[in-house]
Amino acid sequence: MRRSLDIAVERLPFAKPFRISGHVFTESPVVVVTVSDGLHTGRGEASGVYYLGDDETTMAAALETVRDGLSAGMTRAELQAELPAGGARNAADCALWELDAKREGVPVWKLAGLPEPRPLLTTFTLGADDPGVMAEGARAYADARALKLKLTGDLDLDIARVRAVRAARPGCWIGVDANQGFQADELDPLVAALVECEIALLEQPLARGRESDLDGFNSPIPIAADESALTLADVDGLVGRFQTVNIKLDKCGGLTEAIAIARRARTLGLDVMVGNMVGSSWAMAPAWLLGQLCDVVDLDGPTFLAADRTPGIVYRDGYIDCPEAVWGQRALLATPAT
Repeated sequence: MRRSLDIAVERLPFAKPFRISGHVFTESPVVVVTVSDGLHTGRGEASGVYYLGDDETTMAAALETVRDGLSAGMTRAELQAELPAGGARNAADCALWELDAKREGVPVWKLAGLPEPRPLLTTFTLGADDPGVMAEGARAYADARALKLKLTGDLDLDIARVRAVRAARPGCWIGVDANQGFQADELDPLVAALVECEIALLEQPLARGRESDLDGFNSPIPIAADESALTLADVDGLVGRFQTVNIKLDKCGGLTEAIAIARRARTLGLDVMVGNMVGSSWAMAPAWLLGQLCDVVDLDGPTFLAADRTPGIVYRDGYIDCPEAVWGQRALLATPAT
């Protein structure tokens, strides 16, 4: 049966500018793929990977190269071979997962062999700013039980940021994300300050390509690989340098490879984290399913948007939950298209 395929570019405005190391974001351009067999429809949304030049234009162009195949019935396994990792494959892969779930009459989690989903504790992210502003932001996240702080690589200022937030939220789980901002000779003073502030996780302190600088560095705080772990091919090389791998569907190219990464990481003794590149609930929903396998969950993307999808992800008491109607549900009643 031939399928119809729609590839759309949307721009999701942020509620306010968001700053990390080297970048300020005001919107999240996304690509939405919709695949239909006439009875059932699957959707997938992707933001791409900005630091790889994987944007809405390149994603849409990549998807056009597989338009005929997707329309003719390309499977998820065939898609893995036809498109490289990245946002385009993520959007198409997630759309096929939802389409297949509806056709099979089971939710995606069951089709994928994942645990039955439950609400998950998620981090809420504070963009890099003046320490006082970040402390106020931490207090404003009154329901948050876990916070992630964006750093910029300015060692003294970043330490001041961490101390200010810890003072504002003394009992909260806190991780920091350096977004490749530091040099190897800054690790000792950085980690010492993080230990003092009882920080639970240090994400990507060094640039991708500098992983060997972590050889022999014994951190008392787990170090998570983000930019250093794009795909399944990167995972084995993390052992001995990182303790955690941050999986993002946009990086690895969809839920299919994300599940494979999580399972491989476990066999290697690595902890598993799920993150996001910001997007709407359509992007968070498949990542939330992956989160059922994870130790750390960072899926606050829709909270940065001026408006989310309806229905959407639910955030309550520091947890993220995804009603079945958002994405990935079984087809409750299949009726012919008119």
